[in-house]
Amino acid sequence: MDWTALRPEFPVTQRWAFLDHAAVAPITGRARRAMAEWADDLAENGLVHEPRWLARVEEVRGLFAKLLNANPRDVAFVKNTSEGIGIVAEGFPWREGDNVVTAAEEYPSNLYPWLNLASRGVETRRVATRARRVWVDDVLAAVDARTRIVSLSSVEFSSGFRNDLDAVGAFCRQRGIFFFVDAIQSLGVLPLDVTATPVDALAADGHKWLLGPEGAGILWVRREALDRIRPIGVGWNSVVGCRDFSTIDYTPKPHAGRYESGSLNVAGITALGASLGLLLEISVPAIAERIQQLTDHLCAQAEKAGFEVYSSRRSEDKSGIVSLLVPGEPRQHVKRCRAEGIIINQRAGRVRVSPHCYNSSEELDRMMEVLSSL
Repeated sequence: MDWTALRPEFPVTQRWAFLDHAAVAPITGRARRAMAEWADDLAENGLVHEPRWLARVEEVRGLFAKLLNANPRDVAFVKNTSEGIGIVAEGFPWREGDNVVTAAEEYPSNLYPWLNLASRGVETRRVATRARRVWVDDVLAAVDARTRIVSLSSVEFSSGFRNDLDAVGAFCRQRGIFFFVDAIQSLGVLPLDVTATPVDALAADGHKWLLGPEGAGILWVRREALDRIRPIGVGWNSVVGCRDFSTIDYTPKPHAGRYESGSLNVAGITALGASLGLLLEISVPAIAERIQQLTDHLCAQAEKAGFEVYSSRRSEDKSGIVSLLVPGEPRQHVKRCRAEGIIINQRAGRVRVSPHCYNSSEELDRMMEVLSSL
């Protein structure tokens, strides 16, 4: 594929070498146009064309189902990953003395909802990183007879380490343990088939690798696990007869739609769907291969420059996130790069770089020149 031909889809390239998709990514041109179209219609017509936009929401739900190889009815829209995790954490049928196992280096969104359960007698067990990796054996060793949930990120946000979801999921499935995945750092750029990987639920916001705006994400719940997660924060949209406002009949929807309490972020979902459509047109496997090429190139150049690559680059561990140990203060490196039109980030005292498929090796080389000049 001619990846340079893709760059006009990304207005950000006109000004920046944007290499920070693990944070808040730029939206695509088609996402901007989709959101503007919705805004223009609402300003000019109010709710007259509401059925059209609700139909578009369902189309986007179908796109996510295609992305996950799932049933569209098992996809719920949420405002962010934290909300999706919170629905599972608060809705699960906990008993005092239960525990949840997770990784110590998780993003706060995948820690605080579980830590918040302490007042209900639920222990959160945080598995420490060893040798820059979250070892499957360490995760499994933390599990005991009172473990009810194991919760991991598909990719760890600071190190870029890619967890072995298949191995952990298979272990949990054999023991009847609920397996939850925070998929925000991989969804859209690394393949995930929920019919093959034994995940019970996952959540992801759209503002990173999916190239959508903030405030629109998804929660997917396996149908067989639906009744284990009690709906919380329910509203008019949670029930079967949600459009019959004069009839009060609390019959929750028989699918993940029960977790959509009220009016959805139609503008955000519409824009997110536009970007997701582009990613699906390219194909996630092709995107994954392209990002691997870019990050492999980045690591080779970093080593030539004398920088240490902190992230594991084993084929089964690598992701779109590369964490570098660069001499000096990481925040100063980020600031200097921005002054040169290059957007990177820092996490855990390291420089973090996260290119997407439309980026180029030339942009990475330019970044390396700036880092080497400090």
